[in-house]
Amino acid sequence: MIELFDSTNSELKNNLEHQKIILIKQNDVKMLLPVHIGDYTDFYSSIDHATNIGKMIRDPENALMPNWKHIPVGYHGRASSVKVSGHTFHRPKGQQKPADATVPVYGPCKLLDFELETAFVIGKNTEMGDSISTKNADDYIFGMLLFNDWSARDIQTWEYVPLGPFLSKNFASTVSPWIVTLEALEPFRTKGYVQEPKVLPYLEYTGDKNLDIKLELFIQPENSTPTKVCTSNYKYMYWTMEQQLAHHTVNGCNVNVGDLMGSGTISGPDPSEFGSMMELSWKGTKPIKLDDGSERKFINDNDTVTIKGWCEKDGMRVGFGECTAKLLPAN
Repeated sequence: MIELFDSTNSELKNNLEHQKIILIKQNDVKMLLPVHIGDYTDFYSSIDHATNIGKMIRDPENALMPNWKHIPVGYHGRASSVKVSGHTFHRPKGQQKPADATVPVYGPCKLLDFELETAFVIGKNTEMGDSISTKNADDYIFGMLLFNDWSARDIQTWEYVPLGPFLSKNFASTVSPWIVTLEALEPFRTKGYVQEPKVLPYLEYTGDKNLDIKLELFIQPENSTPTKVCTSNYKYMYWTMEQQLAHHTVNGCNVNVGDLMGSGTISGPDPSEFGSMMELSWKGTKPIKLDDGSERKFINDNDTVTIKGWCEKDGMRVGFGECTAKLLPAN
Protein backbone atom coordinates (compact mmCIF):
# COMPACT_ATOMS: atom_id res chain seq x y z
CA MET A 1 0.00 0.00 0.00
CA ILE A 2 1.29 3.47 -0.84
CA GLU A 3 0.11 6.62 0.92
CA LEU A 4 0.93 10.22 -0.03
CA PHE A 5 1.37 12.45 2.99
CA ASP A 6 2.47 15.85 4.21
CA SER A 7 5.88 15.31 5.80
CA THR A 8 5.16 18.03 8.39
CA ASN A 9 2.37 15.93 9.94
CA SER A 10 4.53 13.90 12.34
CA GLU A 11 1.58 12.19 14.04
CA LEU A 12 0.32 10.78 10.78
CA LYS A 13 3.82 9.84 9.75
CA ASN A 14 4.56 7.97 12.94
CA ASN A 15 1.25 6.17 12.75
CA LEU A 16 1.86 5.00 9.21
CA GLU A 17 5.41 3.94 9.98
CA HIS A 18 4.14 1.96 12.93
CA GLN A 19 1.84 0.07 10.55
CA LYS A 20 4.82 -0.57 8.26
CA ILE A 21 3.20 1.21 5.31
CA ILE A 22 5.49 2.56 2.61
CA LEU A 23 5.62 6.34 2.68
CA ILE A 24 6.33 8.47 -0.32
CA LYS A 25 6.34 12.26 -0.41
CA GLN A 26 4.23 13.55 -3.24
CA ASN A 27 7.12 15.58 -4.67
CA ASP A 28 9.25 12.44 -4.78
CA VAL A 29 6.82 10.50 -6.99
CA LYS A 30 8.34 9.86 -10.41
CA MET A 31 6.12 8.86 -13.30
CA LEU A 32 7.34 5.99 -15.47
CA LEU A 33 6.56 4.84 -18.98
CA PRO A 34 3.23 3.04 -18.66
CA VAL A 35 4.29 0.18 -20.95
CA HIS A 36 7.45 -1.30 -22.43
CA ILE A 37 7.26 0.00 -26.01
CA GLY A 38 8.62 -2.60 -28.38
CA ASP A 39 7.61 -0.92 -31.62
CA TYR A 40 6.26 2.50 -32.50
CA THR A 41 4.36 3.61 -35.61
CA ASP A 42 3.20 7.14 -36.36
CA PHE A 43 0.39 7.95 -38.78
CA TYR A 44 -0.52 11.06 -40.79
CA SER A 45 -4.30 11.01 -40.47
CA SER A 46 -5.62 14.54 -39.89
CA ILE A 47 -6.92 15.92 -43.18
CA ASP A 48 -6.57 19.55 -42.09
CA HIS A 49 -2.95 19.02 -41.02
CA ALA A 50 -2.02 17.12 -44.17
CA THR A 51 -3.71 19.77 -46.33
CA ASN A 52 -1.95 22.64 -44.55
CA ILE A 53 1.48 21.02 -44.86
CA GLY A 54 0.82 20.19 -48.52
CA LYS A 55 -0.10 23.78 -49.26
CA MET A 56 3.16 25.00 -47.74
CA ILE A 57 5.58 22.60 -49.37
CA ARG A 58 3.79 21.65 -52.61
CA ASP A 59 1.16 22.97 -55.03
CA PRO A 60 -1.69 24.47 -52.93
CA GLU A 61 -4.19 23.17 -55.48
CA ASN A 62 -2.91 19.62 -54.97
CA ALA A 63 -2.04 19.70 -51.29
CA LEU A 64 -2.86 16.05 -50.59
CA MET A 65 -0.78 13.32 -52.21
CA PRO A 66 -2.79 11.03 -54.53
CA ASN A 67 -2.76 8.15 -52.03
CA TRP A 68 -3.80 10.13 -48.94
CA LYS A 69 -7.56 9.47 -49.09
CA HIS A 70 -7.01 5.81 -49.95
CA ILE A 71 -4.65 4.63 -47.18
CA PRO A 72 -3.81 5.73 -43.62
CA VAL A 73 -0.27 6.94 -44.36
CA GLY A 74 2.27 6.07 -41.66
CA TYR A 75 5.95 5.45 -40.91
CA HIS A 76 7.86 3.31 -38.42
CA GLY A 77 9.41 5.44 -35.67
CA ARG A 78 12.06 4.88 -33.03
CA ALA A 79 10.77 3.32 -29.78
CA SER A 80 14.02 3.88 -27.84
CA SER A 81 13.55 7.66 -27.78
CA VAL A 82 9.91 7.66 -26.61
CA LYS A 83 10.06 9.13 -23.09
CA VAL A 84 7.49 9.77 -20.38
CA SER A 85 6.10 13.21 -19.56
CA GLY A 86 8.49 15.39 -17.57
CA HIS A 87 11.68 14.61 -19.49
CA THR A 88 14.13 16.97 -21.16
CA PHE A 89 15.95 16.53 -24.45
CA HIS A 90 18.55 18.42 -26.46
CA ARG A 91 17.91 20.26 -29.70
CA PRO A 92 18.80 17.78 -32.46
CA LYS A 93 21.53 18.27 -35.02
CA GLY A 94 21.68 17.12 -38.62
CA GLN A 95 21.82 18.12 -42.26
CA GLN A 96 19.67 20.96 -43.59
CA LYS A 97 19.59 22.66 -46.95
CA PRO A 98 18.81 26.38 -46.67
CA ALA A 99 16.63 27.75 -49.46
CA ASP A 100 19.45 29.93 -50.78
CA ALA A 101 22.13 27.21 -50.61
CA THR A 102 23.25 24.80 -53.30
CA VAL A 103 24.62 22.19 -50.86
CA PRO A 104 23.45 21.06 -47.41
CA VAL A 105 24.93 22.30 -44.14
CA TYR A 106 25.31 20.55 -40.78
CA GLY A 107 24.28 21.99 -37.41
CA PRO A 108 21.56 22.31 -34.79
CA CYS A 109 17.98 22.25 -36.02
CA LYS A 110 16.59 25.77 -36.41
CA LEU A 111 12.92 24.83 -36.88
CA LEU A 112 12.11 22.60 -33.88
CA ASP A 113 8.38 21.86 -33.75
CA PHE A 114 5.86 20.02 -31.59
CA GLU A 115 3.13 17.75 -32.92
CA LEU A 116 -0.14 17.65 -30.99
CA GLU A 117 -1.15 13.98 -31.04
CA THR A 118 -2.71 11.08 -29.22
CA ALA A 119 -1.56 7.47 -29.42
CA PHE A 120 -3.10 4.08 -28.80
CA VAL A 121 -1.50 1.06 -27.16
CA ILE A 122 -1.82 -2.53 -28.39
CA GLY A 123 -3.21 -4.90 -25.75
CA LYS A 124 -3.09 -8.27 -27.54
CA ASN A 125 -0.52 -10.04 -29.71
CA THR A 126 -1.01 -11.34 -33.23
CA GLU A 127 1.04 -13.82 -35.23
CA MET A 128 2.90 -13.04 -38.44
CA GLY A 129 0.51 -13.50 -41.33
CA ASP A 130 -2.55 -12.51 -39.31
CA SER A 131 -4.61 -9.41 -40.11
CA ILE A 132 -6.88 -7.40 -37.82
CA SER A 133 -10.18 -6.26 -39.30
CA THR A 134 -11.79 -2.91 -38.54
CA LYS A 135 -14.60 -4.90 -36.93
CA ASN A 136 -12.24 -6.62 -34.47
CA ALA A 137 -9.69 -3.81 -34.04
CA ASP A 138 -11.12 -2.58 -30.73
CA ASP A 139 -10.34 -5.98 -29.20
CA TYR A 140 -6.64 -5.23 -29.77
CA ILE A 141 -6.60 -1.57 -28.63
CA PHE A 142 -6.00 -1.40 -24.87
CA GLY A 143 -6.28 2.36 -24.50
CA MET A 144 -5.04 5.81 -25.43
CA LEU A 145 -2.64 8.47 -24.15
CA LEU A 146 -1.38 11.91 -25.11
CA PHE A 147 1.58 12.08 -27.47
CA ASN A 148 4.02 14.65 -28.85
CA ASP A 149 6.06 13.48 -31.83
CA TRP A 150 8.67 16.26 -31.90
CA SER A 151 9.88 17.24 -35.36
CA ALA A 152 12.92 19.01 -36.76
CA ARG A 153 11.27 20.64 -39.77
CA ASP A 154 14.43 21.83 -41.54
CA ILE A 155 16.09 18.42 -41.23
CA GLN A 156 12.82 16.78 -42.31
CA THR A 157 12.45 18.91 -45.45
CA TRP A 158 15.89 17.85 -46.67
CA GLU A 159 15.68 14.14 -45.82
CA TYR A 160 12.07 13.03 -46.30
CA VAL A 161 12.39 12.23 -50.03
CA PRO A 162 12.43 9.37 -50.93
CA LEU A 163 11.92 7.30 -47.75
CA GLY A 164 10.30 9.72 -45.28
CA PRO A 165 11.35 11.01 -41.84
CA PHE A 166 14.54 9.75 -40.16
CA LEU A 167 16.76 12.04 -38.06
CA SER A 168 14.02 14.67 -38.04
CA LYS A 169 11.84 12.40 -35.86
CA ASN A 170 13.93 9.82 -34.03
CA PHE A 171 15.54 12.13 -31.45
CA ALA A 172 12.57 12.41 -29.04
CA SER A 173 8.87 11.66 -28.59
CA THR A 174 6.84 12.27 -25.42
CA VAL A 175 3.93 10.29 -23.95
CA SER A 176 1.68 10.96 -20.99
CA PRO A 177 2.01 8.42 -18.14
CA TRP A 178 -1.68 7.46 -17.95
CA ILE A 179 -3.35 5.06 -20.40
CA VAL A 180 -7.10 5.68 -20.63
CA THR A 181 -8.79 2.40 -21.52
CA LEU A 182 -10.97 2.14 -24.58
CA GLU A 183 -13.91 1.13 -22.37
CA ALA A 184 -13.67 4.42 -20.46
CA LEU A 185 -13.82 6.31 -23.76
CA GLU A 186 -16.88 4.58 -25.22
CA PRO A 187 -19.37 7.24 -24.00
CA PHE A 188 -17.48 9.86 -26.02
CA ARG A 189 -17.71 8.18 -29.43
CA THR A 190 -18.80 10.48 -32.25
CA LYS A 191 -19.23 10.39 -36.01
CA GLY A 192 -16.21 10.65 -38.25
CA TYR A 193 -15.66 12.25 -41.63
CA VAL A 194 -17.49 11.08 -44.72
CA GLN A 195 -14.66 9.38 -46.59
CA GLU A 196 -14.67 10.16 -50.30
CA PRO A 197 -13.67 8.45 -52.48
CA LYS A 198 -15.01 5.26 -50.94
CA VAL A 199 -12.31 3.24 -49.20
CA LEU A 200 -11.44 -0.34 -50.08
CA PRO A 201 -13.50 -3.04 -48.29
CA TYR A 202 -10.82 -3.88 -45.69
CA LEU A 203 -10.93 -0.25 -44.47
CA GLU A 204 -14.71 0.03 -44.28
CA TYR A 205 -16.28 0.24 -40.81
CA THR A 206 -19.67 0.76 -39.20
CA GLY A 207 -20.79 2.88 -36.24
CA ASP A 208 -19.28 5.96 -34.60
CA LYS A 209 -15.53 5.43 -34.32
CA ASN A 210 -14.16 8.93 -33.77
CA LEU A 211 -13.80 10.29 -30.24
CA ASP A 212 -14.57 13.69 -28.73
CA ILE A 213 -11.24 14.28 -26.95
CA LYS A 214 -10.56 17.94 -26.23
CA LEU A 215 -6.89 18.91 -26.56
CA GLU A 216 -4.86 21.97 -25.55
CA LEU A 217 -1.19 22.82 -25.97
CA PHE A 218 0.87 25.31 -23.95
CA ILE A 219 4.32 26.84 -24.47
CA GLN A 220 6.16 28.02 -21.35
CA PRO A 221 9.41 29.98 -21.73
CA GLU A 222 11.99 29.49 -18.98
CA ASN A 223 11.16 31.53 -15.83
CA SER A 224 7.83 32.59 -17.31
CA THR A 225 4.20 31.49 -17.42
CA PRO A 226 2.63 29.10 -19.93
CA THR A 227 0.60 30.37 -22.89
CA LYS A 228 -2.08 28.30 -24.56
CA VAL A 229 -1.24 28.45 -28.25
CA CYS A 230 -3.78 26.03 -29.69
CA THR A 231 -6.80 23.85 -29.04
CA SER A 232 -7.87 20.86 -31.08
CA ASN A 233 -9.94 17.70 -30.87
CA TYR A 234 -9.41 14.07 -31.77
CA LYS A 235 -12.75 14.12 -33.63
CA TYR A 236 -10.93 15.90 -36.49
CA MET A 237 -9.16 12.66 -37.43
CA TYR A 238 -10.00 11.54 -40.98
CA TRP A 239 -8.72 7.99 -40.47
CA THR A 240 -9.84 6.12 -37.32
CA MET A 241 -7.72 3.99 -35.01
CA GLU A 242 -9.57 0.93 -36.31
CA GLN A 243 -8.65 1.77 -39.90
CA GLN A 244 -5.06 2.51 -38.93
CA LEU A 245 -4.69 -0.87 -37.23
CA ALA A 246 -6.43 -2.73 -40.06
CA HIS A 247 -4.12 -1.15 -42.61
CA HIS A 248 -1.04 -1.73 -40.44
CA THR A 249 -1.73 -5.48 -40.33
CA VAL A 250 -3.42 -6.15 -43.68
CA ASN A 251 -0.10 -7.38 -45.10
CA GLY A 252 0.39 -9.85 -42.21
CA CYS A 253 2.50 -7.59 -40.00
CA ASN A 254 2.24 -8.85 -36.41
CA VAL A 255 1.69 -6.55 -33.42
CA ASN A 256 2.71 -7.07 -29.80
CA VAL A 257 1.39 -5.94 -26.44
CA GLY A 258 2.76 -2.45 -25.72
CA ASP A 259 3.21 -1.41 -29.34
CA LEU A 260 2.51 2.32 -29.71
CA MET A 261 0.55 3.83 -32.60
CA GLY A 262 0.63 7.63 -32.94
CA SER A 263 -2.34 9.42 -34.48
CA GLY A 264 -0.30 11.96 -36.38
CA THR A 265 -0.68 15.69 -35.78
CA ILE A 266 -4.31 16.57 -35.01
CA SER A 267 -5.40 19.86 -36.58
CA GLY A 268 -8.89 21.28 -36.90
CA PRO A 269 -10.29 23.53 -39.64
CA ASP A 270 -9.86 26.78 -37.67
CA PRO A 271 -6.35 28.34 -37.44
CA SER A 272 -6.60 28.26 -33.63
CA GLU A 273 -6.91 24.47 -33.91
CA PHE A 274 -3.72 23.85 -35.87
CA GLY A 275 -1.60 21.24 -34.06
CA SER A 276 1.95 22.33 -34.91
CA MET A 277 4.05 25.48 -35.03
CA MET A 278 4.62 24.81 -38.73
CA GLU A 279 0.91 25.56 -39.20
CA LEU A 280 0.30 28.08 -36.41
CA SER A 281 3.13 30.34 -37.62
CA TRP A 282 2.61 29.27 -41.24
CA LYS A 283 6.20 28.16 -41.70
CA GLY A 284 7.48 31.09 -39.63
CA THR A 285 5.74 33.88 -41.56
CA LYS A 286 3.18 34.61 -38.80
CA PRO A 287 4.89 34.59 -35.38
CA ILE A 288 2.80 33.58 -32.36
CA LYS A 289 2.80 36.08 -29.48
CA LEU A 290 3.06 34.61 -25.97
CA ASP A 291 1.60 36.11 -22.80
CA ASP A 292 5.00 37.39 -21.64
CA GLY A 293 5.35 39.47 -24.84
CA SER A 294 7.85 37.18 -26.56
CA GLU A 295 7.17 35.67 -29.98
CA ARG A 296 7.62 32.20 -31.39
CA LYS A 297 7.94 30.96 -34.94
CA PHE A 298 9.13 27.58 -33.70
CA ILE A 299 10.23 26.23 -30.29
CA ASN A 300 13.10 28.04 -28.53
CA ASP A 301 15.76 26.51 -26.29
CA ASN A 302 14.51 26.03 -22.69
CA ASP A 303 10.85 26.20 -23.73
CA THR A 304 8.56 23.68 -22.05
CA VAL A 305 5.66 22.30 -24.10
CA THR A 306 2.64 20.71 -22.41
CA ILE A 307 -0.33 18.91 -23.94
CA LYS A 308 -3.52 18.45 -21.93
CA GLY A 309 -6.54 16.39 -22.90
CA TRP A 310 -9.90 15.30 -21.55
CA CYS A 311 -13.37 14.05 -22.50
CA GLU A 312 -16.49 15.62 -21.01
CA LYS A 313 -20.16 14.83 -21.49
CA ASP A 314 -23.34 14.89 -19.37
CA GLY A 315 -21.43 15.80 -16.22
CA MET A 316 -18.86 13.02 -16.74
CA ARG A 317 -15.21 13.89 -17.27
CA VAL A 318 -12.31 11.60 -18.14
CA GLY A 319 -8.85 13.17 -18.00
CA PHE A 320 -5.64 12.15 -19.76
CA GLY A 321 -3.24 14.06 -17.49
CA GLU A 322 -0.36 15.97 -19.05
CA CYS A 323 2.29 15.31 -21.69
CA THR A 324 5.22 17.64 -20.96
CA ALA A 325 8.83 18.01 -22.11
CA LYS A 326 11.49 20.72 -22.11
CA LEU A 327 13.84 21.52 -24.98
CA LEU A 328 17.47 22.07 -23.97
CA PRO A 329 20.17 23.66 -26.17
CA ALA A 330 21.99 21.44 -28.65
CA ASN A 331 24.56 19.16 -27.03
